This record gives sequence, structure tokens and C-alpha cells, in this order.
Amino acid sequence: MIITSIHLQSIRNHEVFITKLLPNVTLITGSNGSGKTSIIEALYVALRGTSFRGTDKDLLRYGADWWRIDVGIEGNVGRTVSFDPSKTTGRKKFIVDEKNSYRLSLANKYPVVLFEPDDLRLISGSPTRRRQFIDTLVSSINPNYATTLRKYERALKQRNTLLKRQFVTADDVFVWNVSLSEYGAELVMQRVAFIEKLNKTLSVVYNTIATSKDDVSIHYSDTLIGNTSQKIMSELHARFERDKVLGYTTTGPHRHDIIFKFNNTPALANASRGEIRTIILALKFLEVALIEELTGDKPIILLDDVFGELDRSRQTELMQNFKNHQIILTSASVPEVISDVSVIELSK
Repeated sequence: MIITSIHLQSIRNHEVFITKLLPNVTLITGSNGSGKTSIIEALYVALRGTSFRGTDKDLLRYGADWWRIDVGIEGNVGRTVSFDPSKTTGRKKFIVDEKNSYRLSLANKYPVVLFEPDDLRLISGSPTRRRQFIDTLVSSINPNYATTLRKYERALKQRNTLLKRQFVTADDVFVWNVSLSEYGAELVMQRVAFIEKLNKTLSVVYNTIATSKDDVSIHYSDTLIGNTSQKIMSELHARFERDKVLGYTTTGPHRHDIIFKFNNTPALANASRGEIRTIILALKFLEVALIEELTGDKPIILLDDVFGELDRSRQTELMQNFKNHQIILTSASVPEVISDVSVIELSK
């Protein structure tokens, strides 16, 4: 897929924004607050179905009644996403290949690799950020994973609602324990399998970038050997009294973590700032490679203001690795390592 144009209406601070995009590199520049990230966000919504930084309503320009995103695609009629909060149902609508739907189907989701500044703080950030990172990666390769994750989150919400009641019993939450153990076991299995794939070549890719001989690995915090579903079920039952006091579920895949190690020690404590950034860069390179290997599609690369966070050598590695892909990136200025680029300058 090659995106040829984008047309935004009432998206965040853009009343109207229209531009063409090159098949190789398009650079969007502008000062903070000019709406660079909003363009990346809109492309992500059109290709993946949801935003990476807010709800549908968050995208709506202040004072506007609705928003709309039109994306032109080479050799295709393109696709449209619109949102009208005044509607009671079908607030968001997708038009792909002239067919309407209220959710972007698995078949119409196109792989995207998004690289944003928060990714560079992945290792030092919260467990929630690391879970979201791995969940996004797995979902881009296995569309059914996202469905399982939604079912798990719905069951978790129902159990937590019951836990807040004054006279809740273990029998009341049993049905949700069953759902959480079933869906949770699938999440754990998929997460662990994907981490194993990453570990096969993570050190090799890292050492290629860093010209070093270090060992880099990722580990899942709660590898449950044996019947994972039964063990999650047992943990939920054992923690019921504590969960009832706290009013929320304290165990399960929504509490697990992803642990990074550098030369067999915790990366956060022992890797330098540059080494940590090289680990994240290696992960992004692997994400692209695995998507191509497992889906057969060449993902679109969205780089949101990451160049200022990388030194020149890592900037060069980034552009070199993604040179055969369509890249849409934002930056406050034009990076020296970029050539043959269409520059779109935004005014605040």
C-alpha cells in the first residue's frame, strides 16, 4: 500500500488540512502545537481503526460538530473515516472500497510501524506501557489477538464492577473468573511466543547497530508452566478477598510485565542511555521484519518527532533500515541525514 494523499477536517487543531504524500519520504515540519502529531494520528486511525493517543472524541476540533479523515491510496479508491458524536449509534464510520462499516475489519487493517518519543522511554516507563507495546506488536501480526484482548478487558471490567459492590461473593465473580482465565491464557501464550521470536535475533540486530558483542534479551514476568488457564483461575480465586477490599482485580495478564536484560542483568540499571535507545531501535527494526515475514505486507512507517531524541548515527541507521518503505515523519526541522524528501511546513 502507498498512501498518496490525506485530507483532514476538524481533527484536533486542524480545521482543514490537505496534502499529497510521496511513496518514499514525506517530512512534516513545524513548531510545537502546529499539529504535526495529529496528522500521524489521523493516518494511524485510517489504517488501524483507533488512535494511539486518545479516544474518538479527543480527535474532535474544539467547537466542531464532527471530524473526517480521507486517505488516498495508490491504485485504490482510498478510505474515509468519519465521527459524529451527536449520533447514538454508529458514531464512527469507515468507508473502504466503497463499503460502509462501523469498525475497521481485520481484513482492512493495514500494518503500520509507529515510532514516537515515548517508545524511547519504554524500558524506564511503567509496566502498562510495556504491556501496550507488546500487545500492539502482537496485534499487528495476529489480528485475532486484538479480539481476545478486547474480550479479556470487557470481562475484567465486569469483574471489577462486581468487586465494588458491598456484598459481593466469590460465586458472583465466578463466571468472570472463567472468562478471564480463558482469554488470559491465550494472551499469555501469544505474548510469550512473540517474545521468543524477538529473542532469536534481537542481540544480532542490536550488535549490528552498535557494532558490539552484547547480549540483549526480553523476558515475560509471569511465565506460567503447565495449564495456564487453570493457574490464572486459581490465582483469581485465591486473591478474591483482597480484590474485594481493594475493589479491583490484582492478578492476571493485565498486571504482568515485560523485562529487558542487557548482558544478563536488568537493562534499566546497567545499560547506558545510548544502549537503551539502541535496544528500542533494534526492536523497531525487528517489528518491521516480523510483520513482513508473517503477513507478507510491507508496513507503512510513521515516525513522530523521534529524530531529536537520537544521535546522528542512530538517525542514519533508522533511515537506512526503512529506506524501502513509505515513511511519513514529523520533526521540528529537517534532519541532515534525510535526502530526497518532500517537506510540508505547518504554521501554528
